[in-house]
Amino acid sequence: MKPRVQQALDYFEQGYNCSQAVFGAYAPSLGAPLDIAMKTAGPFGGGMARAGERCGALTGAMMALGLSVASEVPDAEVKARTYDLTEKLTATFKEAHGCTDCKDLLGFDLSTEEGREQARLVNAHHDICPKFVQRAAEILETII
Repeated sequence: MKPRVQQALDYFEQGYNCSQAVFGAYAPSLGAPLDIAMKTAGPFGGGMARAGERCGALTGAMMALGLSVASEVPDAEVKARTYDLTEKLTATFKEAHGCTDCKDLLGFDLSTEEGREQARLVNAHHDICPKFVQRAAEILETII
């Protein structure tokens, strides 16, 4: 397993959310301080603050991809390349898991107390989500 993929899994195991785990594993090598990366990715776990929308591991990978290829100034070609690579990242993740939304990946909705209770009961953080963290990081490795 590639070191940054393992680092993402390690961060997740330490209690960081899925988005922090992936973005934090890549940000320092792409020029962003780890503390800033963890703060920035904080709201994106659980499919956007437990809303069950886009998987946090995938949004963390998108942020890392942005650090890798996006421009600091307006540049139409770089913007198009960034979007193309983000579409590739998303399509590859979707191909692997059938969907990209947290509630669909998990089979329950973290935006509700009932959904959060289901997550606790099945130990989703330990038994389900790590495969999404790992796969998002593995896909990212092939792109950047």
